[in-house]
Amino acid sequence: MGRGKIEIKRIENTTNRQVTYSKRRTGIVKKAKELTVLCDAEVSLIMFSSTGKLSEYISPSTTTKRLYDQYQQVTGTNLWNSHYEKLQESLKKQKEINMRLRKEIRQRIGEGVDDMSFDDLRGLEQDLDTSVKIVRDRKYHMIATQTETYRKKEARGEDPYYEEDYESILAMSNSGAQILSYRLQPHQRNQEEEGYGSYNLRI
Repeated sequence: MGRGKIEIKRIENTTNRQVTYSKRRTGIVKKAKELTVLCDAEVSLIMFSSTGKLSEYISPSTTTKRLYDQYQQVTGTNLWNSHYEKLQESLKKQKEINMRLRKEIRQRIGEGVDDMSFDDLRGLEQDLDTSVKIVRDRKYHMIATQTETYRKKEARGEDPYYEEDYESILAMSNSGAQILSYRLQPHQRNQEEEGYGSYNLRI
């Protein structure tokens, strides 16, 4: 008894639809491979299921790009125009952003401000004040953290270990900053061997 004909319409049952797609996709790919071998044809298949899953086949004797280029030449169409235009537009926007950022950098170091309006200058000044405040807060946070570390080490009777040049910490502080004095007492052995004395540290 022969197999009954299937009415060509959308299969409503999701499971049956997926099973039918999987079987027929396998059959189409098999036919494409046969055409490639028997007829020396260059075949390309691109299939997307209803769930968006990609399946593809390309003859071993060619590449996708080569086949697309041949298709464009034969049909007189251009598959890349819209993509190229989008890339050009994206490149243009990136160049504009780059130029604006370069301009802002020059202004922040005091260059190119002669042509700025009063409102622009005031805005730049406010931006710089905000940046200075952020940097200053970070600087004092670092000083406070290192100071607390040295205080804890001294309280435990340890020799404070300076991981950074202390002169760099002095350079970070303002001339009117709070004065903190420390008397560092090395172990007796180190004091005798290396001649360490006490130090007053000014932050």
